[in-house]
Formats: sequence, structure tokens, C-alpha cells
Amino acid sequence: MHGKQLVKKFAMDLDQLDLLIGEALGQTTEEQLADAMGSTVGEVAPNAIVKGKIIRILEDGTVFVDAGYKSEGRIPLDEFENPEAVVPGMEVECLVEAIDDEDGYIELSKRKADRIRGWEKIIETHAEGDVVEGEIVKKIKGGLLVEIGVPVFLPASQVDIRRVGDIGEWIGQHVRARIIKIDEERMNIVVSRRKLIEEEREKLKTELLAEIDEGQIRTGVVKNIAEFGVFVDLGGLDGLLHITDMSWGRINHPSEMVAINDEVEVKVLKIDRDRERIALGMKQKSESPWERIDEKYPVNSRITGEVVNLMSYGAFVKLEDGVEGLVHISEMSWTKRVNHPSEVVSVSDHVEVVVLDIDKEKQEISLGMKQTEVNPWDMVSDTYPPGTIIRGRVRNLTNYGAFIELQEGIDGLLHITDMSWTKKITHPSEVVKKGEEVECVVLSVDQEKKRIALGLKQLQADPWTSDIPARYHIGDSVPGTVTKITNFGVFVELEAGLEGLLHVSELADHKVENPEDVVKIGQKVEVRIIKIDTDERKIGLTLIQTHFEEGESSETSTYSEPEPAPAFGALASQLKDLGARVREAEKSKDDEPKEGGDA
Repeated sequence: MHGKQLVKKFAMDLDQLDLLIGEALGQTTEEQLADAMGSTVGEVAPNAIVKGKIIRILEDGTVFVDAGYKSEGRIPLDEFENPEAVVPGMEVECLVEAIDDEDGYIELSKRKADRIRGWEKIIETHAEGDVVEGEIVKKIKGGLLVEIGVPVFLPASQVDIRRVGDIGEWIGQHVRARIIKIDEERMNIVVSRRKLIEEEREKLKTELLAEIDEGQIRTGVVKNIAEFGVFVDLGGLDGLLHITDMSWGRINHPSEMVAINDEVEVKVLKIDRDRERIALGMKQKSESPWERIDEKYPVNSRITGEVVNLMSYGAFVKLEDGVEGLVHISEMSWTKRVNHPSEVVSVSDHVEVVVLDIDKEKQEISLGMKQTEVNPWDMVSDTYPPGTIIRGRVRNLTNYGAFIELQEGIDGLLHITDMSWTKKITHPSEVVKKGEEVECVVLSVDQEKKRIALGLKQLQADPWTSDIPARYHIGDSVPGTVTKITNFGVFVELEAGLEGLLHVSELADHKVENPEDVVKIGQKVEVRIIKIDTDERKIGLTLIQTHFEEGESSETSTYSEPEPAPAFGALASQLKDLGARVREAEKSKDDEPKEGGDA
């Protein structure tokens, strides 16, 4: 026989023995059977909770329990909260999971029995809306399990009034929550910590708004940090501590001063009870450094500060916490052309500055760096008096002249009209080149406007005062070379550096639309001087004739009949007409027949 069959046979023998004893005691077989059924099988039905006594514990962790049935029950030792305290003779409540299994034992569960008893107790003592306390024991999908006697579900969205990052960090914490749903059929309870907090905060908020007032100093806890400021829990309501109200000094981010859960002391700046908003400040607890700014930093005083920020238009210099002044790029150097403050200073540099102006209302201070040094323009008149001959480098060229660097940051202007006495200059590049070193004479100094006028032609005597009038006269015929052609006339070089103007009306005895139809640049011409203006430094010309270049034909050149000088024009015309009449009379006379037929 198998072991199971032996156990059954043994049980049957015991039943027969009980019947015999019952008969001896006067009980009927039916009564004995009824008592047996009521005291054994009925009490250990599946899913029933029974009481038993521990009879032995095996080394493999199996606990055997006498549950009053013909077979022993088994429970895993790890189902006990304190396995070391489990000893034979201890009474336990267990849930019957299976009867008469393959090994001939009853399968019992202490954990399930405890859960059912805990559930029954919770149901008896609590209802939806009640507040419960317990420890968070596990993280599951969608939330947490809280042990309050039985595990209940705390959804992630109901953990706190603010968004929670990793809810696993809450494991092991003791929390209070409100029951929001009980499902008896599924033996499930849902709780909310957030709802309880909101209810408590609503009560505290009402109390806070009733007693809080502007100007009060309150203590709160930092609950959230943003780029623009910090939210501080005052007890039922959050107030905003803006970044600009955290310090009189410069801060880039609120986290430089506070951290989450820090306890801070703040001043109530403004309350909007209708919108339930409170503005807070930290720097307002102390006096503003701008209160006595004009006493600490009077205009024209020299101080040392730290460069804290650079902008395209200047540098901000910190004089003390909460007090910064602006050094505009125009106030950085007397002579250097500053395009960006980084050319002069860097962040964290300590610089000496002079206070130029203070606007207390706008909390602005204008500072200067160049004012700490001597202005070189104050000495320009002494260093470069008019008539001084200097040597300088051509720093830049413009359409109207050349800038000559006399010393670092000090330039003089050589205007195109002061480059040559005789030659017409249309662009300074015709005379000087950038980077070239030239010699000039100082013509004038305007210290107020920071201007120095230079001259190149003034290094030589003015030829128009003596030399040119002595060598050139009205009516003179002179050779020349065409150098420039314009729509109003032609410039002819009479000698090196000396040009005259051949107006378009003086190119031919008829109207000329385009001067290039008559002459070409570089062509040799013969001209007559018709005007000399020494004040305007101009010579007026009229064309006598053009000279053929090699390979040029008379068809392509233009010839103009020589015109008499203006002073003798009328007389020459009269003589020309008289000569024509004489020749005509002589011709008529020769044509008449002589008397007698003799020639």
C-alpha cells in the first residue's frame, strides 16, 4: 500500500473505533457521524479561516499546524512577520487553501488569513473619506502601496500637490492620507495624500489671508525654483519671491541663493487677496544701497570697481553689492577708437573709474575710465602749434582727404585742397598711399572739436603769387597734354603740376556735344591762354589745334581755325574783311579787256 492509502485506512480504523466507543456511551452511529462532520470537515473547508496550533518546525522552513483535522496543515515559515519567534505550541489563524493534497496535508496560508482579518477590521472601522496612516512599502505600476493594516493603493498623481519626480523615493516614509474609494468585492482601497494636503492647506490659506499684511516679515519653505524666481510656502499659500527681489546685488539664477526645502525669512511686499497672490522680497529686509548713493559716490570722485558684464555699448562695473555703474565705450579712451568694450576690459577686471553722473531715481550711475588719465588733446595746442612741420603715417583715406596719425589716437586731416597748389586732385590716392609716411605742416588746431588741419602744398611757396603770372600771359600760345575729360570741358597739363581748363565752348567754332569727339586723353594740343585768375588759381584756355599722333589721319583729327587774341579780335576781323575786298577788286580789274587789245 501507498502512504496515502495507509493514512486513509488508519483514519477509517479510528472512525470505527469512535463508533464503538459511541455505542458504548449510548450514542447512535448517526449522531457520532454528525458530531464528527461538525467538528472536523466543516471547520476546515477551503477558503475558511481556522485556528490551529504549531506542532513542529522543519529545517527547510515548513511549519506544521494541527488544525483539528485528521491531516496536519503546512505553512511556509516566511509568512510569519517574525520567523524567529515561531515556536511549537503557538496558536495561529490560517486560511485553508487546499484539503487532502497529494502529500496528504492541508495547505494553509497565514498571510492570507492576516490580510482577510485586516480587511475585515478596516471595513468595520473605516469608510470612504476617513483619514488613515501607514508606511509606504512598495512601488507598483501607477503608484505606491501603503500598509495601513492591509496594503492600500496610493496613485502617483495623489502623492503630493506638486509633481513628483521619482515616487520610489517615498518608499519607507510614514504618510497620512484620505480614503477616496473602497471596493469590498475586490478587497481594494484607494487613498489620496494630495486630497488631504489640499484640504489642510485650504484651511491654512483662509487663516493666512485673514492675518497676513504687507510689510510683515514671515518665514516660509522653498517649494519650487524657476528661472524668474522662487515659490515660498507660507503655510497654506505660496508667495512668489522674484529674482529681482532676492538681492540688491546681481544674481544669475535663484538657485545661487536658495535650495528646495530651505526655510527662508521674507518680507511681504504686496497682497492680491482676490487672486490669492503674494509678492515677497528678501533684499527689502535691509536698506537699499541707493538710499545714500550720492554721499558715498559723489560726482567726480575716483573709485575702484569690478567689471561684471560687457555689452556692445559699454561695461558694467560693480562698486558694491547692488550698485553697478556703466562705462560707455565713448568714455573708455581719449584717443583709441573703441568698437567693443572687450578691446579695453574683461569680466572680473578691477578698474579705476570716475563718477560722471548719478540718477538716483532710475538707480543709474555713469562712469568714465578715460577721465582717470590726462586728456592728450589738452596738450595738442602746445605740442602741435600751427606752422609745425610733422611726419606721420597715412592711417586712412576718404573721398575728401587723408587722415595722418601724429601719435596714438591723434590724427590730423590732410584735405585734398591742401595737397597741391596747381594740380586738381579728385582723390587723395593720387598723391598719398595708405600706410605711407609723409611730411606735412600743421595749419590749424581746433581743441574743442578735436581737429587738426594739415597741409602738404604749404611746404612749398605758392607759385600762383609770382611764378605763374610771370611765365604765363593772356594771348600766349602754349603746348599741352590732355589729362582729364569732363562733360564741361578738358583739363590740359601745361607743365608738371599745372593744368588749365579748355571749356567745351572753346573746343571748336561750333557746338560740341561730347568733348571726346574732339580730343583724347594723352593727346598733344596747342592752346591759347584766354584767362588767368590768380585768386581762384585757374587758367582758361582755347584750342588752337590738335597734333596728330603716329598712325592718326587728318580725317580722325579735328582742326580749329586759329582765333586771334581777345584784345585784337575786332581789328583782325576788320583787316580780314578789307583784304578780301581788295583781292576781289583786283580780280575784277584783271578780267576787264584792255584798250587796243594789248595785254
